[in-house]
Amino acid sequence: MAATQNNESLADFRGRLVLVGAGKMGSAMLEGWLGRGLKPASVAVIEPQPSSELTKLAASGVSMNPAVGDVGEVSAVVLAVKPQTAQQVVSGLRPLIGAGTVLVSIMAGRTIAFLARELGKDAAIVRAMPNTPAAIGRGITVAVGNARVGAAQRALAAGLLAAIGKVEWVDDEGLMDAVTAVSGSGPAYVFLLAEALAQAGVAAGLPPTLAATLARETVSGSGELLHRSPLPPATLRQNVTSPGGTTAAALDVLMGRDGLQAVMTAAVAAATKRSRELAG
Repeated sequence: MAATQNNESLADFRGRLVLVGAGKMGSAMLEGWLGRGLKPASVAVIEPQPSSELTKLAASGVSMNPAVGDVGEVSAVVLAVKPQTAQQVVSGLRPLIGAGTVLVSIMAGRTIAFLARELGKDAAIVRAMPNTPAAIGRGITVAVGNARVGAAQRALAAGLLAAIGKVEWVDDEGLMDAVTAVSGSGPAYVFLLAEALAQAGVAAGLPPTLAATLARETVSGSGELLHRSPLPPATLRQNVTSPGGTTAAALDVLMGRDGLQAVMTAAVAAATKRSRELAG
C-alpha cells in the first residue's frame, strides 16, 4: 500500500479533464485542482444542476456542460455522481474514453467490473473513495486501479486525488467496501460524537450554547492533536486518563462490554454491508 501526499502541482496537466457530477464532493475536488494550478480551460464539467459557484467558474474558462463531441482529447474523467444514477450516466461516457484516458470513479459501491461493462474492457479505471474533509484539503482517499491503468495514468489519478488530501493505494478491490464504511462514512460518526457530547453536556446542566462550543472545540482540537502527534490514539487516550479520575470514570462506561467499540464495530459492519448491496 502506497501513500500520496497533497503537495502535487497540476500546472503541467495536458489534455482535458472532464468532471462528471459536481455536487459537494465533485466541487471540492474541482476547487482543489484549480488551487493546485490546473488551468480552468483544461476542465469540462458535466452537471445538469450547476450551483451558482460553478456557473461563475464558466467565466474563468471552465467549460460547463459541453457536447461530448466538443470536449477534445480527454486525459482523465472523474466520475462523481451518486451510485444510484450510475446506470443512466456511465454508458454515455464511452465516447470520452480514449486509449490514454483514465477514468477515476468516486461512486460508493460501484465496482470496476461494473464500470468496465459500461465503458469497455480496455478502459483504464481507478476506483476511489474520498471523504468530506476533502472540502478543506484534509481528506483521505483510498484508490485501486485495474490492470489497464499504466504508470502515467496512475500518477495522473494520484495527482488529482492528492489535491484534496492524502491518498492510499490498495491492490485488493475487495477492501473498498470496508474503506467506505470506515473513512468514507467516518466523518458522520465524528460529527455525531460532537453532537452527542453536546447533548450530554446539556443533560449534565450546561447551557446549550456553551455545551455545543465545548463539544465542537474538544472534538476538532483533539482531531488536530491526533493529526500532528506521532503517538497512536491509544497512547493519547492514556495520556488524558488519570487512574481513579473523572476521565477513567467515563471510559469505564465507553469501554464497557456494550460500549463504544461494540457500537462502532456494528456500525462499520452495517455500512460495509450496504456498500456491497449498492454494487448490485
